[in-house]
Amino acid sequence: MTRSRKMMILLMFLGPTLAAVIVLRLWPASMAMLESLYAPRAQTMSFENYTYIFGDPLFQKSIMVTLIYSIIVNPLQIAIALALALLLNVSIPLIGLWRTLILLPVAIPQSVSAVVWGIGLRPDGPVNGLLVALGLGEQRFLTSPDQALGSIILIVSWIGIGYWMTFLLAGLQDIPKSLYEAIRIDGANRWQQFRYITLPQLRRTLTFVLVANTVSNFLVFAPVQILTQGGPQGTTNLIMNDIYTRGFVWGDASSASAATVVLVSLVLLVVLMQFRLMRAPEDKAA
Repeated sequence: MTRSRKMMILLMFLGPTLAAVIVLRLWPASMAMLESLYAPRAQTMSFENYTYIFGDPLFQKSIMVTLIYSIIVNPLQIAIALALALLLNVSIPLIGLWRTLILLPVAIPQSVSAVVWGIGLRPDGPVNGLLVALGLGEQRFLTSPDQALGSIILIVSWIGIGYWMTFLLAGLQDIPKSLYEAIRIDGANRWQQFRYITLPQLRRTLTFVLVANTVSNFLVFAPVQILTQGGPQGTTNLIMNDIYTRGFVWGDASSASAATVVLVSLVLLVVLMQFRLMRAPEDKAA
């Protein structure tokens, strides 16, 4: 097969994907970046939009809320997903049923899950009904500044944990059993097997899950918009909701574009840090 024919076949397979990436990702990102440099009614480029949003207390608070949310939700989801994957990687009765039940929330769109949880967590909903039946007081899950962000984390995690668990479970099943047999012969206990075999062998899968989960959580929008609209008192105003409010509620496309560029830059910075932290020792030595 000639080189030109190989290139043609390669383009036939990759062409649709490359076109989709350009049209759906790169082009909108380039337009947002360009628009962020033009203040409303301005004819020349400047950083006025960035100066405006970084001086805006609402945007400052949305960054703080997003960082707090990310610091809590990412380790929480990955730790629970890994624990469930380890539990479901051994032979237990009805293992297929348990895997299906944990994975079931993934099949439900975020918007539908948000509506269901909105009904469950409202003041006269079944969760408060159960708390009252147990002798506990009613909770203002979605209207209390102290509980709203935690409720959003609960809802997002309910959807995400099963999804990330499937990747980790697949990674666990790819680890050769001979490695565990060898370390058991050396007298290793379960913790040592996990530390010296499971974690190193699962590094690539964990890196993918960590990065994809982080990006996904930075872009969470539907549960916030449906349940709290960023309230109460801005305690759930994640950056994605702030961008939506600026662009589609206030009609300020310029500052929304600047906030989008800040969000993308923040995501890239965190992802690069994660790749660096998750590098294998042999890669660091190279």
